[in-house]
Amino acid sequence: MNAHLRNLPCVAALAGACLVAGAEPPRPNILLVLSDDHSAPHVGCYGEANCRRLNLTPNLDAFAAKGMRFDRAYTAAPQCAPSRTSIFAGRSPVGLGSTRFAQPARGDVRFFSDVLRERGYWVGLDGRHQHLDGKLHEPAHIAETLRENGMRNLEGRFDHFVRHFPTKGKNLQKVGDRFTAALDKVPEGKPWFLYFGFSQTHRPFGDRHEGIDPADLTLPPDWPDLPEVRADYARFLDDVRDLDEGFGLLIKALDERGLAGRTLVVFMGDNGEPLLRGKGTLFTRGIHVPLLVRWPGKVRAGTSSDMLISGVDLAPTFLAAAGLEKPEGMTGLSFLPALLGEPSMGRTHVFAERAWHWGPITRSDGFDLSRSVTTRRYHYIYNALPNHPYMPVDMPGHPAWTAIQAAHKAGRLSPLHERLYFRNPRPLLELYDLQNDPWQLRNLASDKDHKDVERQLRTELEKWMVRESDYLPLPSHVVR
Repeated sequence: MNAHLRNLPCVAALAGACLVAGAEPPRPNILLVLSDDHSAPHVGCYGEANCRRLNLTPNLDAFAAKGMRFDRAYTAAPQCAPSRTSIFAGRSPVGLGSTRFAQPARGDVRFFSDVLRERGYWVGLDGRHQHLDGKLHEPAHIAETLRENGMRNLEGRFDHFVRHFPTKGKNLQKVGDRFTAALDKVPEGKPWFLYFGFSQTHRPFGDRHEGIDPADLTLPPDWPDLPEVRADYARFLDDVRDLDEGFGLLIKALDERGLAGRTLVVFMGDNGEPLLRGKGTLFTRGIHVPLLVRWPGKVRAGTSSDMLISGVDLAPTFLAAAGLEKPEGMTGLSFLPALLGEPSMGRTHVFAERAWHWGPITRSDGFDLSRSVTTRRYHYIYNALPNHPYMPVDMPGHPAWTAIQAAHKAGRLSPLHERLYFRNPRPLLELYDLQNDPWQLRNLASDKDHKDVERQLRTELEKWMVRESDYLPLPSHVVR
């Protein structure tokens, strides 16, 4: 039995209903739900103090109790567009040539949904898909170039396609109806795949946070404890609550149609949350996301796994669940055996990359290049442009970041927070012991007691960079 899995039954108990000898097993419906900018801690079932105490995610928690919670899931990039492209293509943004924000994959790159459709599935895409085939409003010459080269092609790849439906505000209450309307289009007897993307918890959050007192919130130690930071956090948590409400409406609609027993449902964050040291960074808050799976009769309720999962692994897993092989070019690894309680080696390393982002990641107008590798215990980051100072994505000009900048100028930040947010140059290399330092406060790179660990992780990262045809110089080429 997989050592990474806990509380799983024997494989025989998961076999489900007996099938007629020689009959082809029924293919499951597949529902993929992505939250937007939402890190792993902020679901109550992951034990986050504020979500648990305030009961902000009752629907997601109930969903997790009926399936499997993955505790070590990571996205391939800390930004929406490259992360989602890698999920559909089953390969890293670097390998796809899609590292620049909103740069689609080449027209000949196959998505897992293409394979499903070719093999008889009805496939749909609704909600917020975040630039899978370019930005929503591209300049005319860019949009034309994308179409000419087969990169803006989603309308032809899905039986049901909605370019953009935001789920914030009054639209939140329409989620169930939209989901039902999409399924009404599925021909009788056909298995289906549907993607539904939420806008939560992407900024802006709005000003309301009823029942969430900023003064009572527990802050992580890497955040400066300022009133503006607390207020911003309260508004984010209110968006988490809205996300949970919308997810509940979607699952209720699925269950009321009697489809729960035949549907593999996956909930995942597309990348890290838009808070300090989150989205746009390769710290774990930027790439470590929630991953919850429900599949009645296949996945035992109330189970969890701490095996390492990458976003690129969803594509081959969906195909394997449908009884299909992954196409050439997909480098993701199926974790279907883990879902079924079967022996599975799993990953030993997960990799992530960061490139140019629309809007500033640093003060250099969004241009920052970094790579990372994560193991069960350690996290290693290579900052190829360390002279670019830190700037939180989507936060410039917002009160929380403005207050931190003012405290820095006035000399009121602690030495820890001065180092985390305003050190320049940043470290070229960073190594963190996630077991003893989960908030990544102490950089162990160049620490003599961790020399072997650093060398091993650098080796694995460089091997991955070579396999993926990465354009950056290898760390060993720039380290002196």
